[in-house]
Amino acid sequence: MDDITDTVYDSVIIGGAAASLTAAIYAARRAMKTLVIAKSIGGQAAMTDVIENYPGFMSVGGIPLMNKMLKQAIKAGAEVIYEEVTVIEEIPNANNGKPMFAVKTSGNIYKTKTVILSYGKTPRTLDVPGEGEFGAKGVSYCTVCDGPLFKGKKVAVVGGGNSALEGAEYLSKICPKVYLIHRRDQFRGFEYLVEEVKKRENIEILFNSIVKEIKGEQTVHSIVLQNVVTNETKEIPVSGVFVEIGSVTKTEFIKHLVKLDQMGQVLATNNAETYYPDSDKVRPGIFAAGDITQTPFKQIVVSAGEGCKAALQAYNYLAGQQPTFVADWVAKKKK
Repeated sequence: MDDITDTVYDSVIIGGAAASLTAAIYAARRAMKTLVIAKSIGGQAAMTDVIENYPGFMSVGGIPLMNKMLKQAIKAGAEVIYEEVTVIEEIPNANNGKPMFAVKTSGNIYKTKTVILSYGKTPRTLDVPGEGEFGAKGVSYCTVCDGPLFKGKKVAVVGGGNSALEGAEYLSKICPKVYLIHRRDQFRGFEYLVEEVKKRENIEILFNSIVKEIKGEQTVHSIVLQNVVTNETKEIPVSGVFVEIGSVTKTEFIKHLVKLDQMGQVLATNNAETYYPDSDKVRPGIFAAGDITQTPFKQIVVSAGEGCKAALQAYNYLAGQQPTFVADWVAKKKK
């Protein structure tokens, strides 16, 4: 039987990466009793060895950056537990007419006045030998994040949608050779992107092909491809493999609470508020931030900013006030 905690939190934040940890920092600094529930810390950032586009850091590893955010959230007063959320249920009119929520994990139930959904998306993987071994050692799931690390090197992009086409086009500007590998005989992306890719002389398109294996030693040095029509295989030397075949949004367990788009992403306002399912009416008490939302920019800095907005909006909701400017710094005292 699940244990129901006696504590009532001002906010339960679901997720363990940039959006969640930033939300925790801002919520705790507003003296909100804050709980972060995460399976692990880091999210997609943890799969990146080097990040060079996060403000304030010329270069930083994904795991060290997330650990800094974690320590900052804990120092601000947030609690962090490592569990997986399975169900969220509303407790109507339990908070002076406002809803309260029961957040269930495999073994506990946590009561909270607000919920911040910020657990991101999970990239689809190729599930081939070598992919896991060379994660962050040549295998990447974010062309924009990791592309600059492969400047001047031969790389491969796997996929046939817009993200793969955009990734190949971007990499063609900094890499001498880009292989664009797609299992079908035509792309699924926008026509203008297809045309742009075909114009690039250093992009070689390999239709009807799948990756069978990723090889290397300390880092990636080649991939084995198989033609799905002829079954012929060949090995191509590359230093990087960018997997751009989409991501999975795990939102089935919240679709009864908030409105989702066709991709399963949580629809959120500019202030991180959510909507009732099948309605354009704002859903009180539940907020969303980061990659789990419909934002097209799946970047760490964007997620962090949205996590900040979600926490401040949750604070405004609890305080019963409209969004206002509140400085979050302390002026240095003059000596």
